[in-house]
Amino acid sequence: MRLLHWPNSSNLRRNPQAAKRQCLLQKSPNEKASRDPRERALDDNPPPSPAHARAAKANDKIKGLARRTFNKNVLSEIGGFAGFFALDTARFPDPVLIATADAIGNKLPLAAQLGLHASVAADLVNHCVNDIAVQGATPLYFLDYIGAGQLDPEIIEQTISGLVDACKANGCALIGGETSEMPSLYRESGYDLAGFMTGVVSRPRLLTGDAIQDGDLLLALPSNGLHTSGYRIAQELFFERAKYTPSQYVNELSDKVGAALMRPHRSYLSPIRKLIQAEVAHAFAHITTGGITQNLPRVLPKGLAAQIDLSAWEPPPLFAHLQKIGEIEREEMFSTFNMGIGMIAFVPADLVKKARQTLTRMNERSMVIGRVVRRVQRKVLYS
Repeated sequence: MRLLHWPNSSNLRRNPQAAKRQCLLQKSPNEKASRDPRERALDDNPPPSPAHARAAKANDKIKGLARRTFNKNVLSEIGGFAGFFALDTARFPDPVLIATADAIGNKLPLAAQLGLHASVAADLVNHCVNDIAVQGATPLYFLDYIGAGQLDPEIIEQTISGLVDACKANGCALIGGETSEMPSLYRESGYDLAGFMTGVVSRPRLLTGDAIQDGDLLLALPSNGLHTSGYRIAQELFFERAKYTPSQYVNELSDKVGAALMRPHRSYLSPIRKLIQAEVAHAFAHITTGGITQNLPRVLPKGLAAQIDLSAWEPPPLFAHLQKIGEIEREEMFSTFNMGIGMIAFVPADLVKKARQTLTRMNERSMVIGRVVRRVQRKVLYS
């Protein structure tokens, strides 16, 4: 399914032999043996342009890497018009397909500057996986889009390697994508990365938030850091206001600035699955762009709100330092950053002990940070 585009190309340049056949078909029976320069050029198979060569090299790398994620359900090869995936209806009776799309956004330029192409690609897969998993779904397959001013086969290979490793870790297949060279849109050294994922869940196991009840406790799983949200503000504060450099060690962070900002966006697929199997969770919320403030209402039913206890956890130093530098109000911090919380499970109060034991057995930290309360508006309250 992956197509590699380059500027100033045509169908004839993409397929010289087809063009040659077209010219031959147009010849009259009485045409002389001599050929015009255009036909001679086609017959002589001129060397590919640099753009064609870059595309071909990148495509060869992609095909080999993507095959590492294939399973028995993948029925196609990389390079066709579309990817084929057979749905296992025995495993997922009455199936509901769940789809999501995401992009790396403002984390990508910093990742590119630091050469962390594989890491940020894995972030993209994990973000999509989390969006699928909170609905109770199993991720099936992933497709990517890479747009660049000029294709760099080495960067493409590192990026696809990151996608492949994350897909394998999450049990899904990379079945296709699009790689496009567009110098009119992107800077020569710049590129963009986006992803699309499909998952499946049997209809009776679909999690929509409707099961959430007054009194459910909010069981939070920690984040690694910013994950993939809040990077525009974070980079403005650290690099423009504080004048830090990515390689600079900052005592308040106990780390170098670049390392603190580039901690990976983790996948919560395994703990979510365990909690679902243990039948202890009514719903889940992935804490991404918009923080706790904007993500919890996305799953709350009408007439219910979330009461957050701010004393239940201490956000990592990264967030406190950002708040100090920017003199940011608490409300804005919680509606911009995840504040050290990457996933929240809605758990009945009498099942919280079982839920936490389930997580502890898999070395997963958790903390109760609030509860569901009755309110007219679906919102998040802090105390």
